[in-house]
Amino acid sequence: MPFSPRQRVRRPYGWLQDRLIRTCVRDNVTYIKQTQRVLNYEIQRYNDKQVHSTTQKVHYFRFQRALKEKRFLFREFKIRPPVQSVKDIFCLRINRTTDPYRRISIDNLQLKVNNATPRKVVTLGIYPLNNDISEVRFWCDDNLIDYMKDYE
Repeated sequence: MPFSPRQRVRRPYGWLQDRLIRTCVRDNVTYIKQTQRVLNYEIQRYNDKQVHSTTQKVHYFRFQRALKEKRFLFREFKIRPPVQSVKDIFCLRINRTTDPYRRISIDNLQLKVNNATPRKVVTLGIYPLNNDISEVRFWCDDNLIDYMKDYE
């Protein structure tokens, strides 16, 4: 029975995790920094030196050949309109309806949305900037109508 795509991804990671644990026990590794060095070595060895049991090829060379022959599924990452930024893609999204005063509420927090139409649905894209601050981008009908940086 062939492996599902999910199993194909899980198998190497399960194998790598087992090998990492065995290597750390064998080498008496007790600190996370030591473990990170073992993990980095194992990943490099797996990708650049180990001959795969099915393909009988080293992953790195097989990948380089696929790139050279243009036989791969990777595509250039492009931001397509109406999206303007990666902040609009990799964010938490919440829909809210503006009140007659162009405000929305999230857990008792009232936010004024400039350029919003009263009683319209607005999509908030919440993009964390660091541990304390997020940028909130307001979208309505595929148009960015406002944004603000606020505390989480």
